[in-house]
Order: sequence, then C-alpha cells, then structure tokens
Amino acid sequence: MIGLAIGNKSAFAQAQDKDANSAVGKNQNMTNNEMLKPWSGPLGGVPPWDKVNPDEFVGAFEAAIAESKTEIEKIANSSEKPSFENTIVELEKSGQTLNRVTTLFSVHSGNLNVDSIPEIEKTVAPMMAQYGDWVTQNSKLFERVKAVFEDPAKEKLSPAQQRLLDDRYKDFVRGGAALDASRKSRLGEINKELASLFADFNQKVLKEEQTEVIVTDPKELTGIPESLLAGFASSEKESQWAILNTRSAVEPVLTYGTNRQLREKVWRAFVSRGDNNNENNTKDVIAKILKLRAERAQLLGYLTHAHWRLEPAMAKTPENAMGLLMEVWPKAVQRVKEEVADMQALADREKAGIKIEPWDYRFYAEKVRKEKYNLDFNEVKPYLQLDKLVDGMFWSAGQLFDLKFHPMTDVPVYHEDVRVWSVTKSGEPIGMFYFDPFARKGKRSGAWMSAYRAQQNIDKPVLPIVSNNCNYIKPASGTVLISWDDAVTLFHEFGHGLHGLMSNCQYPSQSGTSVARDYVEFPSQLFEHWLTTPEVMNNFAVHFETGKPMPKDLLDKVQKAGKFNQGFSTVEYLSSALIDMKLHLAGNVDIVPSEFEKKTLTDIGMPTEMVMRHRTSQFSHVFSSDGYSAGYYSYMWADALTADAAEAFDELGTYFDKPAAEKLKKYVFSVGDTIDPAEGFRQFRGRDVDTKALLRKRGFPVGAK
Repeated sequence: MIGLAIGNKSAFAQAQDKDANSAVGKNQNMTNNEMLKPWSGPLGGVPPWDKVNPDEFVGAFEAAIAESKTEIEKIANSSEKPSFENTIVELEKSGQTLNRVTTLFSVHSGNLNVDSIPEIEKTVAPMMAQYGDWVTQNSKLFERVKAVFEDPAKEKLSPAQQRLLDDRYKDFVRGGAALDASRKSRLGEINKELASLFADFNQKVLKEEQTEVIVTDPKELTGIPESLLAGFASSEKESQWAILNTRSAVEPVLTYGTNRQLREKVWRAFVSRGDNNNENNTKDVIAKILKLRAERAQLLGYLTHAHWRLEPAMAKTPENAMGLLMEVWPKAVQRVKEEVADMQALADREKAGIKIEPWDYRFYAEKVRKEKYNLDFNEVKPYLQLDKLVDGMFWSAGQLFDLKFHPMTDVPVYHEDVRVWSVTKSGEPIGMFYFDPFARKGKRSGAWMSAYRAQQNIDKPVLPIVSNNCNYIKPASGTVLISWDDAVTLFHEFGHGLHGLMSNCQYPSQSGTSVARDYVEFPSQLFEHWLTTPEVMNNFAVHFETGKPMPKDLLDKVQKAGKFNQGFSTVEYLSSALIDMKLHLAGNVDIVPSEFEKKTLTDIGMPTEMVMRHRTSQFSHVFSSDGYSAGYYSYMWADALTADAAEAFDELGTYFDKPAAEKLKKYVFSVGDTIDPAEGFRQFRGRDVDTKALLRKRGFPVGAK
C-alpha cells in the first residue's frame, strides 16, 4: 500500500491537519531568509531549493507562525459583522508564508532526512501542534465561524461554499473549540505530546530502514536479477553487497533469491523494524500514542479514537468500515490456504524438505506462477523501463484529459535525481510536476504524492505544484528497469498527481486531494488500470535493448495472472487494516503492541505462513502522524469504488472512451471536496457503488462466505 503526503492547504486547514511534517524552533534573524519570501520563477513561482539553509528552518517557522497568528488575530478581532467572506474566505487566504516554509521542510523531512533535520523535526513538531491548537481554541475566531454557520443567510451560498462552511465549523468543534478552559488546556497538552511522539516514531523507523544486510559470498545471491545486484553492490568494497532494509530492496530478494538462509535473514530484519529491543524500539512510543489518542477522543465526546477519526469519512463509523473488511477477510484467508497448498505441493515435488514459512511465500508463489501461467516476471522486467513508463503515463493523461508534459531544466531541485515538467491542458498551463524516483540515505521508504502548492482561485488563479516520490533501486549505470509491482506503484502515484493537477476549485482547503481519507485513494487506484491497457503496453512496455514491444503471449500471461496470489496480497493488507482498527477501538487501556498484535491475529485466524504488510512496530501510516490512524481500511474502501469504476470502462471495451473520461474529470479528478464524494461517484457511475465488484476484481466468490 502506498502512502500519501498532502501539503499546502490554508494555514487554518494545516492547523487542523496533524499529517503535516512541519517545524519551528529558535529565534534567528530572518530578515533575508529566502524561505519566507514569495516564490519567484515560472508559473507563479517555484520552490527555491537552491536557497534553502537547513540551519534557518527553526527561525523561519517562528517567523511564519508569528505572521500567521497576526493574520488570524485580525480575522478574530474584526469589528465587521461575521460573514462568509470576511471570516471563512479570509481564513482560506491566511498563512501563505507558513505554507511555503512547511512545504520546504516537509520535503527535507521526507526526502532529505539527514544531518540536523531529525533533531529539528523533534524540536519543532510540538510547536506546530501548539500553533494548531492556538487557532482552534481562539474563542473569538470560533464565535465568528459559529455566527456564520448559524446565519440563515448561508442558504444563499453556493453548494461548495456551504460545504466549506460546514466543514470549517465542524473542524473547530472536532478540534475542541467548544470545550471549557481546563479541557482545552489538557487537549493542547495531548496534541503537543503526540506531535513529539510522532516525530520520535518517524525517526526511529527511518533509522531502522537505513540498516543493511551485508553479503560477502556471491553464491548467496543466486537468482536475484543482475540489475538489482548492481544496485546492491558496494561502492566502497569489492565483493560486498548491501541489501537496504526497505521494501523495494527486500521484496525482490524474497521473490527471486534461491538461498533460503539469506531470504530468512533479510525477511527477519525487515519485519522486525522497530521491534529489536534497541534504541529504535517503538513499543513504548506506540503505547503512549494509543493512550493519548484514546484520552483525546473521550475528552472530545467520542467513544474511541476510531469513532472520532471516521466521523468525517465516507464510512462514517468504525462499524461500517469493519463490515467491509470482514466481508472480504474470510474469503481472502480461504484463498491463502489454497495458495499455500499449491506452494507446499510444489516444494514437496522438488523434495525441498521444508514447510512453507513467511520467507518462502513470495519465492514459491513465483514458482507456482511460472507453473500455472508459464509467467516469470524476470521476463517482464526488461520491458519495464522507468523512462518509457513515465512517457506512457503522460501519454495516457494526454489521451484522457488533453494534458501535455514539458520538461523543465531551468528550475532549482533539491537533488540531482529530481526531474520537473510544466503541465498544459489544451495549450494553457495548469501546473507543475516534480518526480523523485530513487531510494537514498535519508529518504523515507515507500511511495507518496505531495502537493507543494494547492490549486485555488480566490483572488486570482493559483496553479498547483505536485510531486511523486518513489524508492526504486538506482543502478550504478545503464537503463533503469523496475519490477511489475513498481510499475503499478508508478501509475498509482501519478493518479494522485493528476488529482492535484486537474483540480478546478476556488478554495485551497477543498482543492485537489483534500478529500475524505477513505476516498483519496480512489483516483490513484483507478489510474493503475491504465498501465495494463493494450495502448500503453504495446507502445511503452518495450524491450530496453531491442525496442520491441512486449510479445502478445507474454502480455496475455500477465493479464491472465492478474488475480493470482490475491489471497496473499489481500490478507497482507487486511491484517494491517484490522489491527489498526482494533487498536483504536480498544479505548483507554494499556496496550503492549506486540502482544496485542499477536493475540488479535490469532483471534481472527491469520495464516501462519505470512505476516502483516505493516507490523505494528513499523506502521508509519498509523503512528508517524494521525494520518491513516483508524483509517488504513481506506485503501479497501477506495478499492471498492475503484473496482466498480473500472468495470464501467470494461463495459465500454476501452479505457480511452472520451465521454467516460470527461465524466471522470468532471466528477472525480477536478471537483476536490466541493461535493460529497458519494455523490461524485454516483454522477460518474450513474448509481451507487456495487461493492461486489471488489470481490470480482480479486477473484473471490461473490455469494456465500
């Protein structure tokens, strides 16, 4: 599953959003700090990466927060009668300097987390949380928002404005604005401590991911593709290979490495991140986070943290979310049993003398895939050139939405690997796209989209700037080839990027990917389907040496194997989602994370031949911020929408149908949060979602459990 980082909302919206990676710190003279100045350059200005001095982040945040506070005080103390324009719109316009500083720091925190950045994050995260509480708990500001919310004249506002007003008022209430002074004080203490704990968790996991499994005997590396070995090769020592403790490095070893001892060693290092009884152990941090979240929820009048988090989501309640998860869980577990039986039978025929263990699953699944479908993904990889696939996703966006991507070489970047494009629609500029594809020291693992600047059109059009970030292994030289899973990830993240780029909203808090957490993955998961279209595969999945397209028989094998191993991938994900939800439904109790995880997995019948995709000790989606806490279910909720929407294109016989693409743009990619997401889906599909499509997509029985 793929992480998502969203930035550059209004200062008020950021104050409500505890996902933001941000920081403040010591007083410094900020008179000439470039980070505080409006961005200059093309298309409304670009991030001044060449002028960032990390030592100035602390003072930059202090100055930006002070400026934002002045703006908020002006709104709160206005003598004018509260109105939508002088209160809600002014909040949307506030904090532009803070937005810019936050963007610059969040990229350093996520992509360049080296030198002083970890300590800066630990220092400043609580201060940013304090600022958020200061905004929410500003009584005069809340009274003005409440007055606008209760004014009968609001009926004259547009539907989007009414939705924004409703969300703003509820944000205040959900953030504790209506509490008495003592409860507000305690809430502030909780949020400040949580921000510190999130930063601590994030840094501990990042340190664990920077560890390596060192291999000195080349015989141990048998079966691993040469392109990966080149990336593992040490630049300092001959005949030494370093396997980084990140998913992009580990999964190919588990899939192709014939040395079982190495597979086990790599697997254990990967799944034990944060659970090694060393200085990076996260169990105490997690236990404190859970207790504080439970206390905060009760303080705000909610039964549990899960109930508080899901109130503004599509699912609305934990019960609804759990209902979908448990509809799929038994079918997925049954499929795992069938997959394990196939693998064990193959191992027995080979007289391997083993029982399938978690470090064997991917390896033997690949063997079964070859046997059942005559498909070896090593045969596919030579056709998956990163640059060509990037061309393919750009081409798809052009065919669907009339977008064109133009390389830019005259704008600053924060690392030599980063590439930049300007984006036009029908010849008119609509934004910019940054791409940071490769793993490196100080970059968090996984893949995510960030918005450097949100689209808006209050006083004048402001064009969005979005980025995609991945962790592909960069070879020492030559063509960059990626795995099939990495290719899917590439298109997934670009779906998020398109969601940001194609936004056509008035207010930044409603634009782009600023939608319900369990809806935001829908556009991205849907765009994965364009990778496998004949048009993309035949024109962009071409051999890196011959330039010839992938043979039809090989492509047919890929398509036929689409539902293969769905038991594993579904249970791997669902187990994480269920643990997340159950942790946050437990309430205000003391939890030992590893014990809770073990007991819960036993209770729900987790197959012993595999583990969660994200074990609790390293579950960054859930514990590096409030982001996906009690919300990891969102990927499956969104995939139910995705499966049904994809069937709409299947029914048309093409994924490049112009009328369907226009409806997709109008009701999904461009509307942000200006309409209810269920209504947007209904307008696109012509009806409510059919959740059975999710079962059909994964090849599970649709009838009885």
